[in-house]
Amino acid sequence: MHKLKLRRLDYGGVLLYLFLTAFGLFMLLPLIYMAVTALKPTSELFMFPPRFFVVNPTLVNFRDLLLITGTSAVPFSRFIFNSIIVTGGIVAGGVVISAMAAYPLAKHHMPFKSFIFNMIVAALMFSPLVLQIPQYLLISRSGLMNTYWAMILPYLAAPMGMFLMTQFLRQLPDALLEAARIDGASEWKVFWIVVMPMLKPAISTFALFSFISAWNDPYPSMVYTTVQEMKTLPLAIQTISGGVGVVARVGTLAAASFLMIIPTILVFIITQRMVLQTMAHSGLKE
Repeated sequence: MHKLKLRRLDYGGVLLYLFLTAFGLFMLLPLIYMAVTALKPTSELFMFPPRFFVVNPTLVNFRDLLLITGTSAVPFSRFIFNSIIVTGGIVAGGVVISAMAAYPLAKHHMPFKSFIFNMIVAALMFSPLVLQIPQYLLISRSGLMNTYWAMILPYLAAPMGMFLMTQFLRQLPDALLEAARIDGASEWKVFWIVVMPMLKPAISTFALFSFISAWNDPYPSMVYTTVQEMKTLPLAIQTISGGVGVVARVGTLAAASFLMIIPTILVFIITQRMVLQTMAHSGLKE
């Protein structure tokens, strides 16, 4: 006769799980409210008492967004194209430069290696605002104003990316690199064939941070170009929140904010597993 062993229920764990679930859903409420507001008609936007959910959903706010931000000279699709070019250039260029800088810092015996890494860590403590005037002077004097390069180059040197990749590379075994060198691989081939694939978690983490910053930043197109055809999406959407009829544009603002946050959510969903793996290896928990 077998005795039935009842597993003790961990009430503390259940309560903690329920609390965290409720707290996570509570944190999603602003995103849900933004999406709901973007679908509300004008009659429901100014209803009193206000309603959280929409009763008669409509896409008129998205239509108004296209009419406000897009003109016959500069269509709305042009602003999206500019944002993709600038954000893609910043993310791709920042990833390559950060990886190339982190590789010798982590795996080579180069002079002043500790000093350079300490300078990178020190750079993390400074706000990017302190660099705006020097960056503007460099871009204006180099003749790059009113070009995509002016909006990309100042953001390629990213201390956060260099720090993450250096810390992650330090966890990789040196024997793996030595084996590739013994097989006849050049240092450049070792970097691209061996190091870069191993850096995928750190690359995904930095790409996420860099994408969020670049995609939502109106400053580059506000300062480095005066050509309307080169303005990015965040700056174009800022025109909605000013001028005449601001109150009537509440739904349009919600639609613009909703469209702006969709790419960020998609990038986070794609890279979330890699991000957690990087945090476990980069020393950010300490």
